[in-house]
Amino acid sequence: MAKAFGIVTSSPQHKVEGMQNYRSIGAFSFLGRFRVIDFPISNLSNSGINNIQVYITKKPRSLVAHIGTGRHYNINSKRGKIQIVVPDEELVNPIYNTNINSFFSNIEYIRKQSQEYVVIAPSCMIFTQNYDELLQQHAKSGADITLLYHKVFDAKEGYTTCNTLELDGDKVKGIAPNLGDEDNKDMFMESFIMKKDLLLDLMDAAHQTSSVYTLANIVNAKCGELDVRGVEHHGFFAPITSLETYYKANMNLIDFDEAASLFTADWPIYTRTSDSCPSQFYDEAVVKNSLVSNGCEIRGSVEDSVIGRGVTIGKGAVIKGCVVNAHSEIGENVVLQNQIVDKYAKVIHENKILAEPDQPGYIKRSDIL
Repeated sequence: MAKAFGIVTSSPQHKVEGMQNYRSIGAFSFLGRFRVIDFPISNLSNSGINNIQVYITKKPRSLVAHIGTGRHYNINSKRGKIQIVVPDEELVNPIYNTNINSFFSNIEYIRKQSQEYVVIAPSCMIFTQNYDELLQQHAKSGADITLLYHKVFDAKEGYTTCNTLELDGDKVKGIAPNLGDEDNKDMFMESFIMKKDLLLDLMDAAHQTSSVYTLANIVNAKCGELDVRGVEHHGFFAPITSLETYYKANMNLIDFDEAASLFTADWPIYTRTSDSCPSQFYDEAVVKNSLVSNGCEIRGSVEDSVIGRGVTIGKGAVIKGCVVNAHSEIGENVVLQNQIVDKYAKVIHENKILAEPDQPGYIKRSDIL
């Protein structure tokens, strides 16, 4: 077991239009079966980190219901637990909604942890990472802080609310906002490894500097004093920071080769199971290059799409390049192209709703069209 506890942060600086009106990013359905929060928790669990704190700042209901006791994440119930923590008070101004202030609201939960190290991961990014190996590398290097980053070659698109690392070899010289001025960037994955005592010191330093400082802000300010190292991540990486990036991440993983870089037999992604009957594909159904979850009834045409659990698609309907979330109903002869259909929505009239792949449309949760 790793000598560390885990913290999954809420990443309030990222805003996903439409979907975030109903739940936090971590609670978003993903690939028809998972929630986004399943990836950071599974990474920690697979790494032998069994004490995990999940921070939620707004709209906790969906995420709390999904995480539950955490039993489905294969966490040792005798030696570990998942703890969902929320701020003590409602903040009057969202600028104060930082991870540092969330930590301070629950500081006793951090102080009481017996582990020497802490691993901090975001709830809004899709990737896999063995944190036990990273902890060993961190301890061997003698660094004060280790940060995880991913090299991207399209930084002008899809990463506008993310930060980048300024590197000299593996030394981190600074953490800066992505200005979208270059394509090639070392994108910070909002993942930190450090000793618990150092985290507490940084929290104090941040509070003394500014009430709106984040952990990244104070680490950036301390780069000249502390030994901060960057470690490059390899494999699939997708930040869920906008409606477009959510759509793109789902679409990319329809491709088998892309999916193989995220899902491997030795690194399971755990989620809450939902038992139901297998999906039914009627004689008139045509399904190509799509992911279809269980419990669906398909009578229409589905191509290049992700279909969530319990979705019904009527005869003559055409669904192309769409993400249709759970328990939605698509009526007969409806045409949808490049749309995100939220849970429980009904598109039951003969609508033709089209959008471009780089600007997908959004149909609201429980809406009727």
